[in-house]
Amino acid sequence: MRHNLAMRILGIETSCDETAVCLIEAEGDFGPSFKWKVLGNALISQAALHAEFGGVFPNLAKREHAKNLVPLLERALKESSQPAVGGGQLTNSQLSTLNLILEREPELHASLIPFLKHRGKSDIDAIAVTYGPGLEPALWVGINFAKALSAVWDIPIVAVNHMEGHIVLSLMDTGNTESHSNVLQNVRMSGRLADFEFPLLALLISGGHTELILSKSFGTYELIGQTRDDAAGEAFDKVARLLGLGYPGGPEISRLAAESRREGIPLHTPALPRPMLHAPSAKGSGGPREGNFDFSFSGLKTAVRRLVEDKEVSDEDRMGIAREFEDAVTEVLLTKTLRAVDVYGANTVVVGGGVSANTYIRSSLSSQLEARSSKLLLPPPELATDNAIMIALAGYFHALKKEFTEPSELAANGSLKLG
Repeated sequence: MRHNLAMRILGIETSCDETAVCLIEAEGDFGPSFKWKVLGNALISQAALHAEFGGVFPNLAKREHAKNLVPLLERALKESSQPAVGGGQLTNSQLSTLNLILEREPELHASLIPFLKHRGKSDIDAIAVTYGPGLEPALWVGINFAKALSAVWDIPIVAVNHMEGHIVLSLMDTGNTESHSNVLQNVRMSGRLADFEFPLLALLISGGHTELILSKSFGTYELIGQTRDDAAGEAFDKVARLLGLGYPGGPEISRLAAESRREGIPLHTPALPRPMLHAPSAKGSGGPREGNFDFSFSGLKTAVRRLVEDKEVSDEDRMGIAREFEDAVTEVLLTKTLRAVDVYGANTVVVGGGVSANTYIRSSLSSQLEARSSKLLLPPPELATDNAIMIALAGYFHALKKEFTEPSELAANGSLKLG
């Protein structure tokens, strides 16, 4: 029997090419009393399926989400030892509602109806689902899944901004949990809120986003910088393709760059540009001048293309270009972040998103911020990519304040901003 102050949140994530479902139990306000644990968690990555396209193909992602959501929900509930409450019979009214909600999700409809007929309501207090940003066809599958469960189980929905999920997860201290070697399937994972101070600066770096977000209190966000073209992760993928490497490109480039540094191979590669590195950082009357903390990585990709076009690229060339490219991206990210720390007096820097798993970027940020006595909060590398745990955690704090969304008003927003 659970603590009467605890809440159980079902998290659903389908913004890109990871399908994820989890169930967490959490209690306490946003402060020292807060604690949480994962009861059940399941995730499937579609990366291998999208590899032939060199990036995520939206309609394929949508199809895979529809195919995977119900099996993942079954797995998460099984891991959590969740008993079903009551029988699983559906009324004609419920079937009619489900048919309406899932009319554009035939594959999801085909698997969800039998599941709901077989299983009664689970002990869940709220459903947290990503509604943006991301690929809208993919987002809609998760949203309609959440609406269907909400309608049958009579459970409220929390609409979660995917980027807030990354921030909230990075604010968690999971240091007392068991090994993270297989954390995405580790139902014993638990944590508390890390020790930090506001204002905090969040650097969000992924395949679709490169942003600097300022937060002076929990739930308040100001976007102070963003990419003007390619995101950092997108640039990694595009450069990897130019070098004949696999998808996703980030791990491959990092592996070659690390090998180049470890072996001490001299760099024969021409220096790549550091785009927008020297944008001014002084404050104006209305805050920092426009563009101070913005990013641009498209030029880096173009510079690499010029290096490799019409040329036979050797293994040593690949290592040198990978190292110089990673150095360039890291220098830009660090310079912009450290400027923002100085301008806004940030006591804490939070890093999230798939690119935050990059070992070189993590270590570079850590050493630079330690010298400034600023705290750095990073997610475990295994949780840097998209997952449902971060959605459930962010959803909990909104559910605590009863910030629920009417299903009829819930819609996908692929270009949703934070702040």
